[in-house]
Amino acid sequence: MTLPDNYPLTARGVDDYPVKVGSMLLTMVDPHEGFESAYNRWYERDHYIAGCLIGPYNFAGSRWVATREMKDLRWGVEGAVADPIDAGSYVAIYWIEAGHHEDWDAWALKQVRSLYGNGRGFSERAHVHTVTFDHVGDDYRDADPVPVELALDHAYDGIVAVWLDGREGDAAALHTRLRDSGALKELLDGSDIEIASSWTPRPEFRNSRDSAPMSLGTPGGQENRLCQLFFVGGDVRAALPRFRTYTDRLGAEAVADTLLVAPFLRTKVGTDLYVDQLW
Repeated sequence: MTLPDNYPLTARGVDDYPVKVGSMLLTMVDPHEGFESAYNRWYERDHYIAGCLIGPYNFAGSRWVATREMKDLRWGVEGAVADPIDAGSYVAIYWIEAGHHEDWDAWALKQVRSLYGNGRGFSERAHVHTVTFDHVGDDYRDADPVPVELALDHAYDGIVAVWLDGREGDAAALHTRLRDSGALKELLDGSDIEIASSWTPRPEFRNSRDSAPMSLGTPGGQENRLCQLFFVGGDVRAALPRFRTYTDRLGAEAVADTLLVAPFLRTKVGTDLYVDQLW
């Protein structure tokens, strides 16, 4: 018997459900030395929730940490994204539902001013790279993968964040070239890297955003900037030689310039794990 496509007992694939991510907020931050635990607890117990997750259409979030070991494994261009290249101990990432970025952004601007105006900010930190991005596309290792919409909730062991500037065309053209050339497939196949998600900075973040209550760090980049988040189900250290091959290939083929490759570990929510390993 052939079941209809919308039959409720049919388990469907990654493209078959209506909730889609359309944009993200990525914020890479350093606490000031001596304030590591206080920052970690403030962000996790207050700002992560009150500054983002309770906002409209912000349907997922996650936090990641770069220990000293992880920072020492980075490569790229000094100051292009992280200034210096080992700046940025924590990354928080949030998914915003497709078609609703403006709804979320209008709320977020009012909310952050309200929080800071009521003494719920944290001055002993520095933004390294805080940018909102539009979703470009996703590539998966497996035929029936974890959808990118669930990636922040899946408890992956680590991520690798890669920032590229394409040599020709915009970010969408670069993503198409990475896919069509087989570079992404070569990176993913047979690895612990399950998802490659690709993003480009929203126009308002291509330069510094004046409406923010503090400096947000380096600008997002121009139309050719592609930020890729790779979700790793295993030891992120073991995956890095594949990323070196990937970025070396992009340079050798004059496809893109690699600005930053940065591995992060998943934080353990509700604990101060890693706060003594940042420097």
